[in-house]
Amino acid sequence: MRVLVTGASRGIGRAICLRLVQQGATVVASASSMESGLSALVDEASSNSGTIIPLISDLADASSPEQLVHAAVEKLGGLDGLVSNAGVSRPASLSELRLEDWEYLMNVNVRAPWLLAKAAYASLRASRGSMVSVASMSGVQPYPNMGAYSPSKAGVLMLVRVLAQEWAADGIRVNSVSPGLIHTTLTEAIYANADIKQAREQLIPMHRIGDPDQDIAGVVAFLLNADSAYITGQNILADGGLMDAIHAQIVGRPASRVKS
Repeated sequence: MRVLVTGASRGIGRAICLRLVQQGATVVASASSMESGLSALVDEASSNSGTIIPLISDLADASSPEQLVHAAVEKLGGLDGLVSNAGVSRPASLSELRLEDWEYLMNVNVRAPWLLAKAAYASLRASRGSMVSVASMSGVQPYPNMGAYSPSKAGVLMLVRVLAQEWAADGIRVNSVSPGLIHTTLTEAIYANADIKQAREQLIPMHRIGDPDQDIAGVVAFLLNADSAYITGQNILADGGLMDAIHAQIVGRPASRVKS
């Protein structure tokens, strides 16, 4: 399998790349710079007899997604899978959010996946391949004070559904994964605080914070391979049950009764 993965240098993107390589895929991994961890990712894959080809790309630039896809297709000789994982956030209330921050998030989080998909269409049609976008539980439920993050991820979820319908007859499947609370390099400082970590774990029915490799990478790999051949236009919420647990947080709700 030949796969392009964006936002690949750390966290969820890194875990996805390594999982795909373990399963025999050849991966083009894209990040904003080699210094972001991309070089270490390539070395780790190589030490385990895997192949990851690094490419630098600034997805905030409207011309970059097409250039990235064309470069990946040239290096791989085609494309069987596209994983649109790169995403950004700039916290702020919507009433105080700057226009340039709104546009930046929308450009990277929504426009870039669309342009990547558009550029990859012909190659994915030829291989009857698959696209997976990494969205967020914040696109399913609102995340206040995170600026345009929730609107952008909600946009990704609808983009996936529309693409899935438009491309189904071409044999291309398009799905998304929405991670919940995940322990990554970006959230390391948060979970270093034991009290915050414990409080968050108590909100999650499974009582643990998600892991990029254990809880996300395998879902993405599944959506790319033939085991999910009849699944398209779907969003898999990988959050340990958090989004469905709102009623369990309501004070004074009826207690469950166990009959003897």
